Amino acid sequence: MKKGIAASKGYAIGHVVVKAHIEAFITERLIEDIQAEKERFYKAVEESKIQITAIKVKTAKELGEDKAEVFASHIMILEDPELISAVENSIQSNKINCEKALDDVIQSYIAIFESMDNEYMRERAADIKDVAGRLHSNLLGKQCSDVESLEENTIIVAHDLTPSDTAQLDRSKVIAFLTDIGGKTSHSAIMARTLEIPAVVGLNNITAVVKEGDLLIVDGTEGIVIINPSDEEIKKYEEIKEEFEKEREALKTLKNVKVVTKEGKSIEIAGNIGSPEDVNKVIENGGDGVGLFRTEFLYMDRDDMPSEEEQYESYKYVLEKMQNKPVVIRTLDIGGDKKLSYLEMPEEMNPFLGYRAIRLCLDRKDIFKPQLRALLRASVHGNLKIMFPMISSLKEIEEAKSILNECADELAGEGYSVKSGIEVGIMIEIPAAAVIADELAKHVDFLSIGTNDLIQYTLAADRMNEKVSYLYDPGHPAVLKLIKMTIDGAHKAGKWCGMCGEMAGDETYIPVLLEYGLDEFSMSASSILNAKKTILNI
Repeated sequence: MKKGIAASKGYAIGHVVVKAHIEAFITERLIEDIQAEKERFYKAVEESKIQITAIKVKTAKELGEDKAEVFASHIMILEDPELISAVENSIQSNKINCEKALDDVIQSYIAIFESMDNEYMRERAADIKDVAGRLHSNLLGKQCSDVESLEENTIIVAHDLTPSDTAQLDRSKVIAFLTDIGGKTSHSAIMARTLEIPAVVGLNNITAVVKEGDLLIVDGTEGIVIINPSDEEIKKYEEIKEEFEKEREALKTLKNVKVVTKEGKSIEIAGNIGSPEDVNKVIENGGDGVGLFRTEFLYMDRDDMPSEEEQYESYKYVLEKMQNKPVVIRTLDIGGDKKLSYLEMPEEMNPFLGYRAIRLCLDRKDIFKPQLRALLRASVHGNLKIMFPMISSLKEIEEAKSILNECADELAGEGYSVKSGIEVGIMIEIPAAAVIADELAKHVDFLSIGTNDLIQYTLAADRMNEKVSYLYDPGHPAVLKLIKMTIDGAHKAGKWCGMCGEMAGDETYIPVLLEYGLDEFSMSASSILNAKKTILNI
């Protein structure tokens, strides 16, 4: 038995197909016709762009536009003038073949990303490797992927699965996958959850331990892999798998059920979204609203800031889709592990504690005001609630609300309609804010607890770092105390309190949060029905 990181829930029993992890052996050759060598490189770049564009279209059709955006970033890598120029210069100055020139440049890029402290940024090196692998394959005239033609009940075992590999998996045949490396934030893990197939990552040497054709049991819920299981183990997991599927099907009957406690209190079960299209999953799973729209994803994987008009259309789409159900839209939360290629940010020793979220927006009104104007314009299309992230003091609330009022006055002067009485709230994700929640709540309409950051700030444990993952504990007494203080503080001021961190959808903690009096639980769309079931069973 092997234990790894549970990346996507579910169970699978099937046979192994090992995706070969072949390091390209790049030999250096001196060349005479420099221009011809550059032309070979340009041709490989164009072929790669055509291939990636096709994958992007396929992914958008099957998984949604937001999941296809990773391939837009792959195309950006191919079009990066610095990369192209570096390869050209290497061919020109060293008079070497383009394979070697490309490899030298790519290795320097990968080294930069892999040396970063943040896990999310380290895993972006996989994008560069993916693009480089495709370029080398096209230069060598070889097929780029070997995961497209498979038998039924296949479990893919790989050192890593690139975004291209994962997007091309045949969902009717691939029932799970395992990787040597990776974490819960890797593209492959995110794709597995979208595909709703079990996955275990970070298994270290699974490619060396199993061989082609081995029978495996994959437990994506606990992160367990059983190699060539006994008949008893197969029978046990067949029963577990059948029960899991039955439960998943039975949950669908709760889609239109409203959650009310035995004491008669209505509980709102909402969904977190990262793109306008994600709202459809919230609706499909019977969400009572959107508890968190992460607007930063509208700014990512592009070359420039989204305009006020673009943002207005996105917010309008979500508000109209939710048909007057509450939609909490968080203002731009950029910084930390979320960077924009076109926004120059200062180098910081501790970016998670630095110039980010509301701190950046209050400083950069040229970024903040177009978003606030777009939100206010969209307010007439539904039940909008605006939320400011990473608040630590009353001064920040006052400044943010002042800019919001300034935008409302501007729009009124320009003849735009703005809905009156828009609720304005704040995210509680800094321990200091939780401690003074009762005071902050007097100046806003609601509080929403962002447990992902609250936990890591409270316990000084980076949630992206697998080395300290054992410290990242939602059930730590200090974390629970801060959560209780926040909920009590909101209620003392007569305001409602929600939670939009991962903890809100965790059935282990839902009973505790109910006991504390949490009013709204917001989570990934796939967790909504299970959360309803958990609360109704209490």
